[in-house]
Amino acid sequence: MSNNDAPNARRTALVVVSHHRPDSLTAHIGNRTVRQLESEGYAVDLLDLNAEGYDPRMTVADQPDWGDRDKVYSADTEAQMRRILAADIVVVAFPVYWMGPPALLKGWIDRVWNYGFAYGRSKPRLAGKRILWLALAGATADDDIVPAMTEALDAQLSAGIAYYCGFSDSRVGLLPDAEERPQRLDAEGNLSIGDAIAGDAKAAHFLEFEAKAAGFVEEFLASDRVPA
Repeated sequence: MSNNDAPNARRTALVVVSHHRPDSLTAHIGNRTVRQLESEGYAVDLLDLNAEGYDPRMTVADQPDWGDRDKVYSADTEAQMRRILAADIVVVAFPVYWMGPPALLKGWIDRVWNYGFAYGRSKPRLAGKRILWLALAGATADDDIVPAMTEALDAQLSAGIAYYCGFSDSRVGLLPDAEERPQRLDAEGNLSIGDAIAGDAKAAHFLEFEAKAAGFVEEFLASDRVPA
């Protein structure tokens, strides 16, 4: 019987925030997600990559050794691995850059989700874990790019990374309308930037944005609940 099957075992979550500014909307959503998970009874480990000074650049110490799947990586990477292993679920909040995650997050995956740890075994060490990717996008919800953006993120993060590493459930929660000034591409591909929202309209906009993010988290948690 695993720890999580034991009576009164507390579920654990790792919340990863990837943004270079502590006052960003991404950081806000990450912190709000921590509170939401705690209210659901989770013990939460918050990994703010920028605040912790994480270096996303690959190093020789963390380069995969295809002849040694039991390689011991750098102390920093081994510590990050332990944080992932300790979590039942992972929630990642990040801004969408060029239809993908920012370099800070991609570098964390490159260095930490490494050979012998996240993949390279008949049963990955991450097998059975679940992950939600909260992707904040500047595009408006009615922009024609949104379906393609969702598909691209899901292909890379879910099919290309999480499922390959044994996660039993990986889903992308795309959050468009992350900017105060609406951004759209017209039929000719020209970028149109509207006026900034302000006052009550701004407050209502971001309350709705927060609610959508919380909805993705709630749906993610609900999918794993077992009826009494």
